[in-house]
Amino acid sequence: MLPGCFYSLLTAVLLFFKKYFFLLKPNTVKGFNKNNGHQKPVSLIPTKPHWHGFGISGKGFKNKTPVTWILFNIQKLIKSIIMSTTNFPTPVQENQPKAASNSGVYKNAAIGVLSAAILGLGGYMMYDKSKASDTIQQQQTQIAKVSDEKSDIQTSFDASLARLDSMTTANTSLNSQLADKNTEIGKLKNEIRGILNKKNASAAELAKAKKLIDELNEKIGGLEADVARLTAENQTLNNDKVVLTQEKEKLSQDLATTTEVKQTLEKKVDVASTLNASNISITPVDIRRNGKEKVSSTAKRVDKLVVSFDVTNRIAQSGTTDVYVVVIGPDGTPMNSGAETFTTREDGDKGFTAKLPVEIETAKKKNVEFAFAPGNKFQQGSYKIQIYQNGFLIGEGVRELKKGGLFS
Repeated sequence: MLPGCFYSLLTAVLLFFKKYFFLLKPNTVKGFNKNNGHQKPVSLIPTKPHWHGFGISGKGFKNKTPVTWILFNIQKLIKSIIMSTTNFPTPVQENQPKAASNSGVYKNAAIGVLSAAILGLGGYMMYDKSKASDTIQQQQTQIAKVSDEKSDIQTSFDASLARLDSMTTANTSLNSQLADKNTEIGKLKNEIRGILNKKNASAAELAKAKKLIDELNEKIGGLEADVARLTAENQTLNNDKVVLTQEKEKLSQDLATTTEVKQTLEKKVDVASTLNASNISITPVDIRRNGKEKVSSTAKRVDKLVVSFDVTNRIAQSGTTDVYVVVIGPDGTPMNSGAETFTTREDGDKGFTAKLPVEIETAKKKNVEFAFAPGNKFQQGSYKIQIYQNGFLIGEGVRELKKGGLFS
């Protein structure tokens, strides 16, 4: 009975190791099959073993491994030992004592082999368990590494977007000049966001996203350089505009000052170029029947007044200028030739007796002479002669006509 109990105990231990081994296989943790796009765990634990006597039938294993093969053969060996040491009927054989002796030797050898096999199997199972734990740890480490890498990539992407947004917000006036680069950056952003939005992004996709972020940062750097350049150019243009505006204002002020000075000078020149009248003479003339002329101071005999004077100026430009002569009668009334007037600098518009165009030369004296005859006889009294040029009174003279006697 002892050997049978011992072997039954060994068989139970083997079954425990066998079941424990399959529960620890890595494939029972990470083994998956694809089924309609979903992942479904597949158990690698063998189906219920088929018992036959004291052993387990090999038909109960779906996945044969070196360990399952060893277990199966150990079971066969145990079965043969048990069969040889129990009271199962066997055919009658000769030389039974020798067979019994051989059976004892075989049994001891089998026990030794079984012990070694169990020890080896236990060591192998411990090694396999350690290896499975390492594999699981590596997979968990890899998953954590991928998650950390994705988080780092997302952080880098967010930093790039913040950098781009701050630059775009601060330089809205330059957006139209940077439209092409903004379009390229927009495409990169969409591609990176598409990868990061995937729940199970692969390492290759994350590596691509990282590369795209590097490209995005490079383009953002180029955009920053362009913005800095355009901003500097705009600042330069604004500075130039300010300088030009100041220069324009200064030129306007200078022009106004120059214009004022010019006008002042022109006025001075205008005044200074006014002619001076000198040597003014007024001669009353009596025209005889024979046509001869004779000077007479008797009013009733005077037929005309001959006015003569010289004009000159040192700075006046050569050319023709108008000289106006006004004759005022004894009653103080101007003796005008018509309704025309000229403008004086002090008295405004004024009627004139004669308008004389005079051809002058710079710094040269010019004599002017004209004769005045009223429509009727001259009256007794003083006749005043006023000479105007350039709106100024440049000379005047008076001639007295007497009342004639009985024989004059």
